[in-house]
Amino acid sequence: MKVGFIGLGKMGSGMARNLLRAGHEVIVYNRTRDKALGLAAEGARIAGSPSEACRSREAVLTVLADDPAVEQVVFGRNGVASGLKKGGIHISISTISTALARRLAAEHGEKGQGYLSVPVFGRPEAAENKKLVVVAAGAGELIERCRPLFNAIGRQTFVVGPEPWQANAVKLCGNFMIASMLETFGEAFATLRKAGVAPHTFLEIMNALFGSPVYANYGGIIADERFEPAGFALKLGFKDMRLALETAQECAAPMPVASLLRDRFLAAIAQGQAELDWSSVARISAKNAGL
Repeated sequence: MKVGFIGLGKMGSGMARNLLRAGHEVIVYNRTRDKALGLAAEGARIAGSPSEACRSREAVLTVLADDPAVEQVVFGRNGVASGLKKGGIHISISTISTALARRLAAEHGEKGQGYLSVPVFGRPEAAENKKLVVVAAGAGELIERCRPLFNAIGRQTFVVGPEPWQANAVKLCGNFMIASMLETFGEAFATLRKAGVAPHTFLEIMNALFGSPVYANYGGIIADERFEPAGFALKLGFKDMRLALETAQECAAPMPVASLLRDRFLAAIAQGQAELDWSSVARISAKNAGL
């Protein structure tokens, strides 16, 4: 397929590279042009603006940090909305609010453009190695047209509903579950360290019980305190807890644990951890335990 790709950060660069390797014709845009040079050496074209990255493309994928970044790239001057042709599809991989997903679907629809929310689960190394879990929502016809793109970036795709915002709700609830695990690891490790038990011993037991790569990966990061470089910055984890609570409010579904997690991430930001990996929220439990 002829695709545009906007956002070449830690996640986006690996996804764009895998699209190229799968034989898709890719034109990329990043605000910092230098990040696109490596992909250009692998066959990508570099666009000078978001709208140029969309021109004559069947689809454009955006991988951006938050709602304001998406709004600027899509609705700003020389943005996606103005450059994408009628019938073209905007695939938003960004973790955004359900409210913005609804707005994107409506405004693209008014222009005769398609819109899909397709967030992913996985860290940068998973993006690089085509091991992401892809969550898609939107019109079934559009999803099937774009399935070759999903297959190029991930190991498994789940279709969760006909409304794009439903995928964003799944992503936010999934990140809430992962954040809950980070917090419980922090509390358990702090307790066991004071009890004289090595964190890695406990982690080995938990891996035998759960057999989850999320437990294995993040448990190891927390046990080793490998919080730099950040695979996913703590400030973005705080953003996701806030958005999860907004979604819960829209659905009239209380999430008391998410409220606690939002405050834990906020405390970590106040202590200077905003740019560390979000698993560093576990430090709060260690500090509270006098460690």
